[in-house]
Amino acid sequence: MSGLSGLWHFEFLGNELGEWAIALAIFLVTFTVLPLIKRAISRQRRREPRGPQGYLALDLLAALVGHTNRLFLIGVAVWLAARDLNFPDRIDRWLNTALVLLLWMQLALWAMAAIGFAVGVRRQRLGTQVVASMDVILVAIGIIVWGLAGLLALENLGIHVGPLLAGLGIGGIALALAVQAVLADLLASLSIALDKPFMIGDFLTIDDCQGTIEHIGVKSTRMRSLTGEQIILGNSDLLKARVRNFGRMLERRALFQLDVHYDTPVAALATVPGAVREIIEATPDVRFDRCHLLRCAPTTLQFETVFFMTNPDFKAYASAQQSINLRILERFRTLGVIFAAVAPTPVRFHPPPGVLAEDSGQQRLL
Repeated sequence: MSGLSGLWHFEFLGNELGEWAIALAIFLVTFTVLPLIKRAISRQRRREPRGPQGYLALDLLAALVGHTNRLFLIGVAVWLAARDLNFPDRIDRWLNTALVLLLWMQLALWAMAAIGFAVGVRRQRLGTQVVASMDVILVAIGIIVWGLAGLLALENLGIHVGPLLAGLGIGGIALALAVQAVLADLLASLSIALDKPFMIGDFLTIDDCQGTIEHIGVKSTRMRSLTGEQIILGNSDLLKARVRNFGRMLERRALFQLDVHYDTPVAALATVPGAVREIIEATPDVRFDRCHLLRCAPTTLQFETVFFMTNPDFKAYASAQQSINLRILERFRTLGVIFAAVAPTPVRFHPPPGVLAEDSGQQRLL
């Protein structure tokens, strides 16, 4: 017994073997229990059914546990085991540095996990169109979080970050001047992400470019044109341009003109607005606005008709316009309304720059 007692109190690196044994036992128990708790929480959360709103607190806890780094668990086990041990100053300093760095690394991981969880909840509520803009925000937030974690870790280690920040500020100004175009696109991407002037899937007209948004990146935005090619626009240039977003249309306004011959009897002419209104109101997803004989041109009588599509999709408008045209042709023959065969100076619709003629919702029946 005296031999065992002597071995137990034998000193090694400034600590008795008994203290080393207790520390080793604490380390093994802690490093065994903590991963088991982590796996148990993750498995239990996956097994539980989710309600309509979800258990946000439990989901957040599961997200934090899932982003707990294994190195951090080792650090916790080492810290618990080494609390009652005495080390030389050099070893103690290196151990303290490693534990502080692991702590702030894990805090940054937890912060990013919480932010990612909040963004995921928002994506579920708003839909997948906000994915790209949220990714841009996450990149910016990640830079801020990891930068703050690094500065706070250095401060806890006794390093004064004030002079470091001053030096970084001067260097940052020089770097910003060198890459100001890239920074302009980055800030523009943040503006797009926060203001949301458009989303993925919206059809845009930007100056002389037209297409559907496919991707909103950190530096550029990509859109697919009607002819199939991909158009890449810098985010800063995009914010300076005049953007027409057809994806935000609530209704589509359509205007068309009917050219009627002067030989048409006046009584038949008087029935045109009512007949056109009846035809348009019988068309699905269409709201009639007006139909008037507005102009007596040199060779034709010009009726102007306006209606609104409650479904702004262009294909729905084209189908509705086709149905209206066919029924007008049929009705006018019954009423004895004569279309003008040829106009001496054809009036053609010239869309403003950047607007498709087919998307303007205007046509002319001769």
